[in-house]
Amino acid sequence: MDEAQAVRKRVAIIGVSGYSGMELARILVGHPNFVIALVTSDKWKGRGLGACLPLDGPAADLKCLAHAEAKARLGEVDLVFLCTPAEASIELAPVALAAGARVVDFSGAFRLAAEDYPRWYGFAHSRPDLLAEAVYSMPEVTDTAAKLRTARLVSNAGCYPTPAVFSVLPLLRAGLVEAEPIFIDAKSGTTGGGRKAGEDWSFSEISDDIRAYKILRHQHQPEIERALALGGASGAKVTFAPHLLPVRRGILAAAYCRLRPGLADAADKVKEALAEFAAGKPFVRIVAAEEVRLQAVVGTNRVLMGAVVEPARSVVVSMAAIDNLVKGAAGQAVQNANLMFGLPESAGLLFLAGHMP
Repeated sequence: MDEAQAVRKRVAIIGVSGYSGMELARILVGHPNFVIALVTSDKWKGRGLGACLPLDGPAADLKCLAHAEAKARLGEVDLVFLCTPAEASIELAPVALAAGARVVDFSGAFRLAAEDYPRWYGFAHSRPDLLAEAVYSMPEVTDTAAKLRTARLVSNAGCYPTPAVFSVLPLLRAGLVEAEPIFIDAKSGTTGGGRKAGEDWSFSEISDDIRAYKILRHQHQPEIERALALGGASGAKVTFAPHLLPVRRGILAAAYCRLRPGLADAADKVKEALAEFAAGKPFVRIVAAEEVRLQAVVGTNRVLMGAVVEPARSVVVSMAAIDNLVKGAAGQAVQNANLMFGLPESAGLLFLAGHMP
């Protein structure tokens, strides 16, 4: 190992064969400060990572370990990314922490209060102590950079909450819209459902169709409200309707809000609020609402935002688009990891490029 490699932080990807784990591997292979040292997948056990993913370099030669086998080796790394379902993350996070590694969790395991888990996730949370310790982080929103420097356990924000919160938080912070009601209509590509088989996820069922699902009972609804509160907009009440698009990647969220009474020059104020929110944030772009589209963000860590105001009806529609696997999962996790180790927030993420059309 050369000198440059020696100072890089060693990381583990637990669950590398899921979509978010695959995307994380793609990002970390080009990261200047992290090196993939351990990968796990029961599905890919014994296979080289390069035989499973289109990767080159040293990471391609890593052998995938079974999850059970990897538990004993978590002390060999500085950071563990848990790309696992919530129940698995609750089991694995304390193992990694006990081994001396820091953890970024992709799941919903540490995003809510303990009393919310039976309703929204269908199980009683077994580690309320870790819930209390976990730092929930959406870097541009939650202002958690200082906490991340010392955090052992970081809860990575969810895919739907990220564009949902971006779409409405600038307007709430500026006092331009009512905190209630807020209606958020979000549409996601199929990778948001994870890498699983089943009739509902077959090509013939998804192609040429669009459908809503888990309306008013999606686990990301309370997370959206919590993230808004952490971002300085407590008291916001959100009605959330997710939809499945017949595309692979990307989420477009539209927030429908009511302007506050007596607001003069509303369109200008909304424009100013979005510009102020985006200032100094390397991945946030403000565009016309009609230009907020998936093709402009897929493959990147970007967030595209735009809004339209109709003062006569006291209505504003604010939009945000992201790649659900990058900004909604692996890219945001790398942002958080960068901040945990005192690195530039954008390290390893600026080279990501999408394609249009």
